[in-house]
Amino acid sequence: MFFRVPPELGPRWLRPSAHPEEGVNDFAQVLLRDGSRNGRTREVWRDAFQPTRLALRARTAVLDERLLDGADDMLATCHSQHVCLVVLGAVGATDDWLKLTVGRRSGSRQGLSSLEKLLFQVGLGVLLAYFTFNYAGGDSPHYLYFPFFKSLRVALNLGTFIAIATLVMTGSSNAVNLTDGLDGLAIGPVIMAAMVFALLAYLVGNVRYTSYLFLWHVPRAGELAVLLSALAGAGLGFLWFNAPPAMVFMGDTGALSIGGALGATAVVIKHEFVLGIVGGLFVLETVSVIVQVLSYKWTGKRIFRMAPLHHHFEQKGWAEPTIVFRFWIIAAILSMVGLATLKLR
Repeated sequence: MFFRVPPELGPRWLRPSAHPEEGVNDFAQVLLRDGSRNGRTREVWRDAFQPTRLALRARTAVLDERLLDGADDMLATCHSQHVCLVVLGAVGATDDWLKLTVGRRSGSRQGLSSLEKLLFQVGLGVLLAYFTFNYAGGDSPHYLYFPFFKSLRVALNLGTFIAIATLVMTGSSNAVNLTDGLDGLAIGPVIMAAMVFALLAYLVGNVRYTSYLFLWHVPRAGELAVLLSALAGAGLGFLWFNAPPAMVFMGDTGALSIGGALGATAVVIKHEFVLGIVGGLFVLETVSVIVQVLSYKWTGKRIFRMAPLHHHFEQKGWAEPTIVFRFWIIAAILSMVGLATLKLR
């Protein structure tokens, strides 16, 4: 659905720019400085509106799925993902807007602080977790299930469920955002994860398949397969323009919302651990940042040349397309491992 209207025929502010250097006089540009081990500074100039406008197109394509779903009343099972897309997308858009317009405003504020974004994410996670625990169909929200085991599950009270669900949604949102550092790097694994979870959601929502595969049934979870299929399709359309060398960029607008939606899906269909497997690349990128920060804080030494991990290999001299394609291979392998949990029980 991302392709339903060519960008060149859409509104001017949604069209990708073939010349990123254009628009310097009209809009402020973003200067990204990534410190390396030897203190060199890498300056990357990007067209002011590119991070936001294509993410808006992608999210519009995903939300069009909601219109196709009809006017029937959706249960709590299917609301969390739409809320994540809208609310976290708004948070990311605000952050991008503040960064992109800093040159035209009197203040010097460049985006939202990490604490401000985290507060929005945690607050949203708590609300959605409470709503899911009390109103989603079936008894599945009250248990934590483990992959590779047919009947192993841990009963959760309201407080524990909210803590776990908030951690999954917030962590997933930030993990995708951290991975979005090279052309096409984040959207490839996002597409793979969306396709895997579309299948999982369909299976979990069907009583016949859950009985055969020894899965837990979540009423109407199959509705999420439509949303995730739309996300995968929108991701493919976005990748057409985000492939190296990219003409458009995801920005916080897309990364925070997409990551949050994947996390909310995992919580609803009770595949939190499987998300950690399928999204293992996102986990690896996040862990590299945490390890780097803690190591430097405690010992004064850096384990990686630069964090997140993709910048470490960039500093080692790997070409950007090489890093992207090899990380995609890792994501594809992890996606297959995630699917294997359906039968390896």
